[in-house]
Amino acid sequence: MTKLIVDGKEIDVPADYTLLQACEAAGAEIPRFCYHERLSIAGNCRMCLVELKGSPKPVASCAWGVRDCRPGPNGEPPVVNTKTPMVKKAREGVMEFLLINHPLDCPICDQGGECDLQDQAMAYGHAKFNRFEENKRAVTDKYMGPLVNTIMTRCIHCTRCIRFAAEVAGVDEIGATGRGEDMEITTYLEHAVSSEMSGNVIDLCPVGALTSKPYKFNARPWELTKTESVDVMDAVGSAIRVDSRGSEVMRFLPRVNEEINEEWISDKTRFVWDGLRRQRLDTPYIRKNGKLQPASWAEAFAAIADRVRATKPERMAAIAGDLVGVEPVKALKDLMIALGAASIDCRQDGAKIGHGSRQGYLFNTTIAGIEHADALLLIGTNPRWEAPLINARIRKTWLRGDLKIMRIGVRADLSYQVQDLDNNPADLTDMAAGKHSAFDTLKNAKHPMLIVGQGALARADGAAILAAAAQIARNSGMIGPAGEGGWNGFNVLHTAAGRVGALDIGFLPQKGGRDTVAILDAATRGDIDFVYLLGADELDTKKLGKAFVVYQGSHGDAGAHRADVILPGAAYTEQNATYVNTEGRVQQAKRATFPPGDAREDWTILRALSDVLGKRLPYDDMATLRKAMLADAPHLANLDTAPANPGADPAIWTNIGAAGTIARTAFEPAIKDFYLTNPIARASHVMAECSTLFVKPRVAQAAE
Repeated sequence: MTKLIVDGKEIDVPADYTLLQACEAAGAEIPRFCYHERLSIAGNCRMCLVELKGSPKPVASCAWGVRDCRPGPNGEPPVVNTKTPMVKKAREGVMEFLLINHPLDCPICDQGGECDLQDQAMAYGHAKFNRFEENKRAVTDKYMGPLVNTIMTRCIHCTRCIRFAAEVAGVDEIGATGRGEDMEITTYLEHAVSSEMSGNVIDLCPVGALTSKPYKFNARPWELTKTESVDVMDAVGSAIRVDSRGSEVMRFLPRVNEEINEEWISDKTRFVWDGLRRQRLDTPYIRKNGKLQPASWAEAFAAIADRVRATKPERMAAIAGDLVGVEPVKALKDLMIALGAASIDCRQDGAKIGHGSRQGYLFNTTIAGIEHADALLLIGTNPRWEAPLINARIRKTWLRGDLKIMRIGVRADLSYQVQDLDNNPADLTDMAAGKHSAFDTLKNAKHPMLIVGQGALARADGAAILAAAAQIARNSGMIGPAGEGGWNGFNVLHTAAGRVGALDIGFLPQKGGRDTVAILDAATRGDIDFVYLLGADELDTKKLGKAFVVYQGSHGDAGAHRADVILPGAAYTEQNATYVNTEGRVQQAKRATFPPGDAREDWTILRALSDVLGKRLPYDDMATLRKAMLADAPHLANLDTAPANPGADPAIWTNIGAAGTIARTAFEPAIKDFYLTNPIARASHVMAECSTLFVKPRVAQAAE
């Protein structure tokens, strides 16, 4: 620790602190534009000037280290002042220069009301008129794709966007050309920024140079109601803020959560909000004479009840979708069991997980724990598309130079260097036996980890692959002692937000029941007569045969097109629900708006239907339902906490997966189009445009 005197207050700070960090630790407020805690230091804007005793001029506190400060003549601690006339005059001068060329766009700028330049001009500028009479500089707007709107005359050259693209996103597609007055921020050839996290430059921009193109001119920040919630576009569980006006969601913004998404979100999370308005189901439907016709709730329930009474329990099945919270899954499970049906499943893709210990389907290292790893094996996964925030953590660790990454799977640019092994799943058998060079790398590492993706588990030999991965973890010393301090490097990466919660409460085939693959096969043969789809759209509906299909969901997607009865449900922004992310962390999404038309919250639909079916569910409110959930999974009471490492207990780790032969068939990607993975995304015009621009050209190029 190093002693420092800031504005007369003596403090102790780490020697690697900058003066800016030291001043803020002492309670002083330091303005800045270019400095950002998660980016490298640029020292461009000079707004953070402070007075350092002994220095003839103010110093940039963001770029001056505490260890570089000289003590006084008698060894006194260095003295820093942040409120002297020298500092005030310096900041006013910097602000005056910044405003020389800045246009007076505040009345029409989307950044208005949440603009750093506005705030700091009021706090640190002066009230004099501008002394410069020359014409303002003008810059041509640049094209950065369908997501980021540019008005580059406003740019103050803080270079935050450049550093984010290069350091966090891992795409060197934004840079600066020219010098002095001719300097411009651009994407060089004016191509769209191809990162799945490009929208974060909007939050980073301290002025209105980079704003949201889909949100352009839609609303002002003071008009919006702000609701803290969690994202369901993947299984990471990113902390988000839902901004709504009336009954419409206007935008999604990230919230800071150091253990999950830091302060970033993916582009799909940020821009999918227009999909909440389109293709919505807002009234029940019944198929009559081959066509879906609007109906009342009573008519829809009566049609379902008639079919249920005419169907034997063993010929009934239910499948839960990827975006469904724990509460409606629990209600559907209880209803199906009450009806005597055993064929229930939450694994639309047929993933061979959920049996045995809970640690067998969790991301046990935790997302923040990735930063401690020094060796990583990727098995059948593309984290850049399956979980962009986890991919960013891997890149962050790799940039420090102490992480060696290996991959068995489809080759893809992950924004960091990867040693590609053969895309031969059978190699995992040799690796588990210690007969592979990758095993030696893991065994010799201090904190090794592996990540198994859904592309590896959603195969006929998925259980054998999972067992081999668990054996690699055990034999390489990847699983340490129990407790929070012990290392656990065995990880399953989920792609569905609702999957872990559904597995936790046991929405799996009961005794004598069928899984998703068997349900579809039986329906094709005519052995299943009734199928309840709870938001399930990611399956081949052609395989449902002639079964009577009830679809409950928010959008008119694949499941609704095949349904005989449609029950309109609520989207994730329209109901309170519990989600469990890929780490096993329990989180609660909050309602920001109400469902449209006659649509209702998912669990209330099932509760009402149970009355009509004569199998009344024993809960009338959310609190009672959540108590019932705890009976199935007591750990659901531990909100916002990642599970502790259970240690290398053989009783846990020898039960994961199942013995079997691993085929030599190469792994296939779990996600073929990052932007169109669920009904909400497929209803979004913005996501469709991104898919056309970024994904389809790659597919066409690969086909050639």
